[in-house]
Amino acid sequence: MKWIYRLLSLIAALFFLAPIVWMLVVSIKKEGMKIVTLVDWFTPPYSFAVYEEVLSTTKLSNWTLNSFMVAVCVTILTVAVAALASFALSKIPFRYRSFIFFFVLAGLLIPGEATIIPLYQVAKDMDILNSYQGLILPALASPVAVIVLKSFFDGIPNELIESVQIDGGGTWRIFTSIMLPLTRPALASMAILTFIGSWNNFLWPFLSVTDDNLFTLPMGIPTLMNQYSEDYVKPMVINTIASIPIILLFLVFERQIVKGISLSGIKG
Repeated sequence: MKWIYRLLSLIAALFFLAPIVWMLVVSIKKEGMKIVTLVDWFTPPYSFAVYEEVLSTTKLSNWTLNSFMVAVCVTILTVAVAALASFALSKIPFRYRSFIFFFVLAGLLIPGEATIIPLYQVAKDMDILNSYQGLILPALASPVAVIVLKSFFDGIPNELIESVQIDGGGTWRIFTSIMLPLTRPALASMAILTFIGSWNNFLWPFLSVTDDNLFTLPMGIPTLMNQYSEDYVKPMVINTIASIPIILLFLVFERQIVKGISLSGIKG
């Protein structure tokens, strides 16, 4: 039976890999090539001239840098804020702790689109629209990260905390020396998922940014696609450049992604 599962897994892998291979191959085709059959997509000649043209005549490289910078900042700050909040809700006794946790939990019941108008008004009042701060700060609140990390913190025995307290360690030492190392898989999972979510985020940057120098890839790519709507090569080049960072991220952190998601129970 194992060979059947392996065969099915191989077929599924090829099925999901085929669009990526097709995108990569088409992106190095020459413009204006006549395509009659499926085989014509994969036959030479090949050229990287379109890559040079796209990178030199558009702001795609700048948008890629914006997306990367915003995603990195959002990831670091979101995980840091969520870890601190989860630690407080899990291990620090204070009044109304359960109420605050259920308040955070209720955040999952509210669609993100329902908060866009008040969020935009708050960002406008803070004068952070059309800026990097406006792209980063509103994305820091993550109820999912708080709930997942809290569940991991709850699983850490209180005896470990008491032993550190007996040795004279304070709350910050408990957090950095005990809690964070033991929840590394969950932190890695949240970091990777937050990075991917920020990288693919379209709605909020679309509403909060009008300067094309601050565009992220999800905003900038549609403007280029409209220009090259009658061609196949340039759109594929644009999508390839936009996809490479996420593909590399997955290849480098594949084990952490799978392990973190399986441990955290996140699906979909």
